[in-house]
Amino acid sequence: MKLDTHAIRYLTGEDWRVLTAVEMGSKNHEVVPTTLIVQISGLRGESGVNKCISSLAKVGLIARVKNAKYDGYRLTYGGLDYLALNTFSKRKSVYSVGNQIGVGKESDIYVVADETGTQRVLKIHRLGRISFRTVKANRDYLRNRHSGSWMYMSRLAALKEYAFMKILHENDFPVPAPLDQARHCIVMTLIDAFPLRQISTLTSPSTLYAKLMELILRFASQGLIHGDFNEFNILVHEDTQEPVVIDFPQMVSVDHANAKEYFERDVKCIKDFFKKRFRYTADEDGPFWSDVKRIGKLDVLVEASGFSKKQAKELEKYRKEVAPLADNDEEEGVAEGGEGVEDDDRDGGSEEEEEDGDEEEEPEGTIEEAKRPMIGEDGKELLDALGNTRYHNYGNIA
Repeated sequence: MKLDTHAIRYLTGEDWRVLTAVEMGSKNHEVVPTTLIVQISGLRGESGVNKCISSLAKVGLIARVKNAKYDGYRLTYGGLDYLALNTFSKRKSVYSVGNQIGVGKESDIYVVADETGTQRVLKIHRLGRISFRTVKANRDYLRNRHSGSWMYMSRLAALKEYAFMKILHENDFPVPAPLDQARHCIVMTLIDAFPLRQISTLTSPSTLYAKLMELILRFASQGLIHGDFNEFNILVHEDTQEPVVIDFPQMVSVDHANAKEYFERDVKCIKDFFKKRFRYTADEDGPFWSDVKRIGKLDVLVEASGFSKKQAKELEKYRKEVAPLADNDEEEGVAEGGEGVEDDDRDGGSEEEEEDGDEEEEPEGTIEEAKRPMIGEDGKELLDALGNTRYHNYGNIA
């Protein structure tokens, strides 16, 4: 789905409280009962809450679920986007939103800016948006835990990527500088470079090839395997032809059971691309898994930074069991002549999720925060430039 910010400046403080209440209720409910929304929001009078619910549903931030056993609503990706933007606004990480410069099966990329006009990149993780049907077909994956929902998995992907980017940037790896993270979104520096897949000629293919292979080994020497090291996730500066690596949700430790397989796949992706695009083949084979000499423990530092093994296992389970099903479902949709359907356009289900007793972090933007003046209240528009597409279209990067 596209990020539509036109309504954000018109939301009242009460609207934000109700939207936050739906998010908090989603912790244990697939469909949040209206009575629970009233209770969590803390607003006086059910009629006032219903008015806010109507306003939020009208602009697609929450949605009523068809054929539900009770009256309730679910949070949409649009609502989660707004909550994340509101958090970034209060932290002064994002002031305005520009054009979309990239899109993938699991993320959307936008140019944004802070209050000084400095351009940044906003990455919105959207795991599972290709197909909601696979959740119904593979219900075992979500049987006992609402945290298996697409929004929770997107949040885990953002947490993981931010943790890896922070550690890598602090250790002088060529990656964008991570600036902020909230819910399923990350704000990072804007890199003035082109994706490797868009480059047709190189001054010295052998030089860039050697740098990329050196990077794969350098990652591994610090205990990390990128896992998706290919032409889509490598940016190249036009003048210096220096590489910058992006996209880290799938990065794993060298101690991972499949680390050797991922390492060899990364190497093969670069070899195959250079052979096909630049007709370049290195004189020497390798690098090989046996060439990896561990000298650092960045994988351990990432875990210490807050992204736990439990969260990593949940995200890995999604990627192993559900993501391939989504890929197959997408292919079926194309074969039938239809486009992939976003999960926000489908029913969220009619049954409440069972609780397994595990506690999750309370969502950012609690009700206490919601009591403070927000967008649209007392005449102030904290994001008065949101929705302003004053940036030109970066078509040669997208």
